[in-house]
Amino acid sequence: MSKSSPRRFAGKSTGTVTVIEARVHRSSARRAKLAFILTAVIVGVLAAVVAASYWHPIVALIVGALIGVPCGAAAWLLVRIWPVLQRLWWWATEIVLAVLLLTAWVQLANHTSTVVMLLVVALVVGVPAAIPPVRRQVKAWAWCLIVRHRLRVCFAQFIIANQSGSLPLILWARPTPVGERVWVYLRPGLSAKDLEGRLDKIAVTCHASTVLIERASETNAAYLRFDIKRREVLDARVNSPLVDQIDPTAPVSASPLTVPTALDLPDVDVPTITLPAQGKPAAKKPTNSANGSTPAADTSSAPDDDVSDWI
Repeated sequence: MSKSSPRRFAGKSTGTVTVIEARVHRSSARRAKLAFILTAVIVGVLAAVVAASYWHPIVALIVGALIGVPCGAAAWLLVRIWPVLQRLWWWATEIVLAVLLLTAWVQLANHTSTVVMLLVVALVVGVPAAIPPVRRQVKAWAWCLIVRHRLRVCFAQFIIANQSGSLPLILWARPTPVGERVWVYLRPGLSAKDLEGRLDKIAVTCHASTVLIERASETNAAYLRFDIKRREVLDARVNSPLVDQIDPTAPVSASPLTVPTALDLPDVDVPTITLPAQGKPAAKKPTNSANGSTPAADTSSAPDDDVSDWI
């Protein structure tokens, strides 16, 4: 929506607000004319070919024209009012909710007294406001409705669209523990890389802390998922159940535990290791010499406590 400049009529200035931009209006008119011509010609020719098998060719042409022109007019009307239908689709959820609430209010006012009506309204409004979980859920879903419109503002204001001015399709949104998650289908002319450099602007427009973009499909690059983050959920304090396991009647030590510091080597108790006693090695059997005589024993051998005996 864009505001037009004020115009003067009979010396008075009046401000007007246009629902559809002039560029979109001209593009819609051009497409509507093209849709009328193509639909009328194609449907008329097909109808004339089918009618030619039953009537004279001239009559078949007249029948084809009578069928093709109304079909072309329907296509022209559909394309012409498409911008209005598109905006109605953008606000479809809000329109449905408003109609339901208004219908419920009228039915309640016609079939109940004023006291009952006020009591029902107080319960419908007061219960969600008084119960924190219900209030948080209502607030989360309300932000989902707001975020869809804020993303549409981003695409219309500072994100480059295709030459025809078609905005991406904002499909649906749901709340998450940190904010909202929105699924978007991009039109030709945009990609995820074109949006990654504008995440800070998207976060500002959506009144959020940060915004992340990921592909929602492995086979379709146009199907994206926007994760809008508003708060942190990992910095909250969590009550540990281990505190309840401590016995409050357990005695508390009066003297604090002292840890020795700056010890010298003599102050450290080192355990003494005693090696087991080793027995005397068995005497070797003398070997025979080449002539069969036994060599005399060497009486000048080392004493029994020689180091070689231990080895």
